[in-house]
This record gives sequence, C-alpha cells and structure tokens, in this order.
Amino acid sequence: MSELGLVAPFWVIVLIWLAKVVLLTFVSVLLAWLGVRTLDALTPRISHRERIGEDPVAVGIFIAGFFILIGLVIHGAISALTAVTAPIIWYIFDFRTWGLLAISFLMSLLVGVAVFYIVDWLTPKIPFLSINRSPVAAGIHVFGYLVFFGLVLHAALTGPL
Repeated sequence: MSELGLVAPFWVIVLIWLAKVVLLTFVSVLLAWLGVRTLDALTPRISHRERIGEDPVAVGIFIAGFFILIGLVIHGAISALTAVTAPIIWYIFDFRTWGLLAISFLMSLLVGVAVFYIVDWLTPKIPFLSINRSPVAAGIHVFGYLVFFGLVLHAALTGPL
C-alpha cells in the first residue's frame, strides 16, 4: 500500500511556492512599469513620468502606489489556490496564470484609459487634463492607476480559472 502524504519534503514545496510568488511579483512589476509607459502614450497631453519627477511628494505618492500594487500581487499570488500536480517547471511557469495576467494588463489599460476619457467628457466643468499642471496631481493619478491595476492583477491571480 502506498503512503499518504507529501511526495516531496515540506521545505522543498515551500521553496517552489516562494519561487513562483517572487517570479509573479517581478512579472507584475514589469507589467506595471509597462502600464505607466503605456498610460503616458495613451494620454499624450499628460506627461506623467516627467511631472512626477519634479516633486518629491509626487514621487512618494507614486512609490506608495507601487507598494500597494506589489502588496496586492503578493497577496494574490500567496492566496491563489494552487497544487503542485505537474512537473515543478510547469508549476512555476504556469502559462495559464501568465495569460490571465497579460489579459488583465490589457484590460486594465483599455478600461482605465477609456473610463478616464468618458468621465472627462461627461464632466466638462472638471478639466481632467489640468492634471498636467501639477506634479502631485500627476502622481495621484498614476497612484490611482497602480492601485486599480493591482486590484485587477489580484483578481486574476485569485480568480477561479
């Protein structure tokens, strides 16, 4: 009769799981950086990165957004229900999860920018493009995008797919 229990020692499973969490975090940081660059391209009249760099408060707000994004990603990666049932390499490089992250990235950009322009159009007395006049406003805008993106990635990591 075969034994019931773990095939690999617990510490090996923890190291494999930790490698997956770290890898997903780095992939998400790369996507967030790409997202901010794309946000600049999709909103050409607001130079986010340049304006944020002009004020230390704006830089702090931007960094806070990154920390929240990373916290949401790490929480999503840690709390995602996963089982090591395939070879270790396929557990770490789970292309289904990576595909969900890619789709979530595209969705967050398209929906985020579309909602920005729609709400700007629906509220003509609130000039959204005035964000470009203040580094702190640009920092808060990107902060909001990073939190939004972190929530989207968290949902992708913990979703039932």
